[in-house]
Amino acid sequence: MKTTPYFERRILDRPDIRWEWVERVIRRPVRRHRQRDGRIRCWGYIEERDMYLRVVILEDGETVHNAFFDRDFSE
Repeated sequence: MKTTPYFERRILDRPDIRWEWVERVIRRPVRRHRQRDGRIRCWGYIEERDMYLRVVILEDGETVHNAFFDRDFSE
């Protein structure tokens, strides 16, 4: 899976996010939403943290742009 330079910089500030979780959310999201700019938001529940992780991928469907725990998400 590819990543953007933005993601590579931001993930350094988020050592609590594991790459395996990012991949899991992309493969099996509980919700997906395409933004107007073409980017795709994916949410997945991370049982180990009891939180939802939001992963933003580019319109190509494979390049990870951002990932963070979304405290406001509810299924």
